[in-house]
Amino acid sequence: MANLKEIRDRIVSVKNTRKITEAMRLVAAAKVRRAQAQVLQSRPFADRLARVLENIQSRMQFEAADAPLLKKRDVSTITLVSVTADRGLCGGYNANIIKRTEQRYAELKRQGFSPDLVLIGKKAITYFQNRASQYTIRTTFKELEQVPTSKDAGSVTSEVLSEFLSESTDRVEVIYTKFISLVSCNPVVQTLLPLDPQGIAEANDEIFRLTTKDSRLVVEKGSSLSNEQPKLPSDIVFEQSPEQLLNALLPLYLQNQLLRALQESAASELASRMTAMNNASDNAKELAKTLTLDYNKARQAAITQEILEVVGGAAA
Repeated sequence: MANLKEIRDRIVSVKNTRKITEAMRLVAAAKVRRAQAQVLQSRPFADRLARVLENIQSRMQFEAADAPLLKKRDVSTITLVSVTADRGLCGGYNANIIKRTEQRYAELKRQGFSPDLVLIGKKAITYFQNRASQYTIRTTFKELEQVPTSKDAGSVTSEVLSEFLSESTDRVEVIYTKFISLVSCNPVVQTLLPLDPQGIAEANDEIFRLTTKDSRLVVEKGSSLSNEQPKLPSDIVFEQSPEQLLNALLPLYLQNQLLRALQESAASELASRMTAMNNASDNAKELAKTLTLDYNKARQAAITQEILEVVGGAAA
């Protein structure tokens, strides 16, 4: 009977674990909705900013402008901004970013550059600080909002801007997870600084949508025109010089780019957690079924043994 008690205890434990994983899946789903709302709220500002920069671009050559954020110089030091999560239980999300960061760091060193790291998220901070002898860490950020805000992006932007403008670094790249689908997230490397004027007017924008399909929550990625704002009149007159406008608007554009990377990473993390917790719930359900069968078999065997003992005793 002791064996039956152990199986019963294990069944209860597995069922309790399934309740926890299911709750975590639903929490992640709710946060994906918040991430979707955040993306939609930031869209009008990004659209209007892109329109203004596009209008300025049509009136002048950015290459001729005296804008520090557009100036390309000889590269010796490259800063990698690695974006991970503060928590685990999200499949291979953190491991993939850390691995991609290590690969890029090693690649730059082989090419003769001097790379260093700006780490976002406790997972990356813990991993690389434990290997501080192998990696140069410039600064760290942790405990950001689960759904990134402009304030979060602003703190990181201020750091990379100050380092770039002081020429302590010549190039800044961000390594983050690009959301593809609910079960597919791809670590990518994107250049933040110096800014590329040709990449200001994006052809398409991407948003995340949490929908219900076949009674299950799914995350879908849709696209729509990024420049929904009307074009500025061609005869509009700017009181400031183009250089002044660029120096004021480009930091905002950089912050918006970084915010989009953080939002994409957050959506990827939450989708990965949804998938991981959904798989854990399914596995717990199957394990509970298997244990229930084992319990019934053991119970039937015990009952049969007791009957045999009674029959044997009566025959004696």
